[in-house]
Amino acid sequence: MTDRERHRPELDVDFVRAHFPALADGWAFFENAGGSYVPRSVIERITTYMTETQVQPGASYAPSAAAAERMTQGRLAIAQLINADADEVVVGPSTTANVYALSHAIRPWFEPGDEVVVTDLDHEANNGAWRRLAEIGAVVKEWRVDPATAELDPAALEPLLSPRTRLVCVTHCSNITGTFNDIAAIARVVHAAGGLLFVDGVAFSPHRAVDVRALDVDFYGFSPYKVYGPHLGVLYGKREHLIAAQGQNHYFFRADEIPDKLAPGYPNHELTAGLAGIADYFDQLHARHFSHAPNTFHERACDVYRLFADHEERLADRFAAFLASDSRFRLIGRTGGAADARAPIFSFTVRGMKSAALPPRLEAAKVAIRNGDFYAIRLMGALGLDPGDGVVRASMVHYNSAEDVDRLIEGLEKSLG
Repeated sequence: MTDRERHRPELDVDFVRAHFPALADGWAFFENAGGSYVPRSVIERITTYMTETQVQPGASYAPSAAAAERMTQGRLAIAQLINADADEVVVGPSTTANVYALSHAIRPWFEPGDEVVVTDLDHEANNGAWRRLAEIGAVVKEWRVDPATAELDPAALEPLLSPRTRLVCVTHCSNITGTFNDIAAIARVVHAAGGLLFVDGVAFSPHRAVDVRALDVDFYGFSPYKVYGPHLGVLYGKREHLIAAQGQNHYFFRADEIPDKLAPGYPNHELTAGLAGIADYFDQLHARHFSHAPNTFHERACDVYRLFADHEERLADRFAAFLASDSRFRLIGRTGGAADARAPIFSFTVRGMKSAALPPRLEAAKVAIRNGDFYAIRLMGALGLDPGDGVVRASMVHYNSAEDVDRLIEGLEKSLG
């Protein structure tokens, strides 16, 4: 542990929670992997845009010019968050929609017999569109989880690769198990084989900092509405790949006119402007906890994410210990809450009980959890789970408190008797 790590401050959870108006409703909210609450700064950015500049952006008159500038600020903020340039990110309605558009944009790169590798761990957003490349003759190979661990074995990837491998698609963090995959290591293996790598970072990005350059990924997708922002999806691509990709917008967009050529219909105006509110919030947290501010937003965000990781580990350890103490629970994936191995996303079943029966029992105590397959139906099948009933999932983020976790534990204890 470095001296800086030893002296890292503890997250001021009361300060954090004061930024989220939705937390005033009294619910202990554990459906964060489905979509997070937003801080007041995001709400204010969207409100300001719609109040002052709800016009077509990009003209010379003042409100239109201001609208374009606010959208530019939003796109720049979300790009800097992941250490990308603004023209390397495409803002779209969702990660699912962005992946679908990209899969069509790179179809011309595939010839019959070329190969794409997908997993049965991933959310369907990083599955279905890629598997449809079989329609043009691509060979789809599946990197399968170990049913005993619910994890991907890194050693199982290399045998799937060949000189015909064009693309490998994998998640950074499972939205069911919360387990991290070593993306930098996977990128080295894939690139050595001559392939490209697409990473789904939706479940990772609310919890840990993303640096697309350090990871050396070719494409990376995530959803700001799970990173304390508006309901949008963001797609990163290395610039050369985005230029080479076939446009999915109107025919008159040039090949180098990125990101617009890959954003059919153009992104939502006010929500794109609202992305800058995420940066406002992170900077407010940084100013609260650190006396020195690095020059770049990405560096400041990395500092803040380290505070998140420390706090989330304490929450995860607390809840993991409870699950381990009762043999009726089957936790899917790793035990424990180590911050370097997992996010605080816990999916479990209860012996002798349908998953659908449990969440309603906690509602009287205003504890919000949910059951289902969470669009990871292939993983449900691989683990021998009923996709129709799925698992119970309790997912935490940095604004959850120890008191929230205690309410969740108490609610589960009372529900199970």
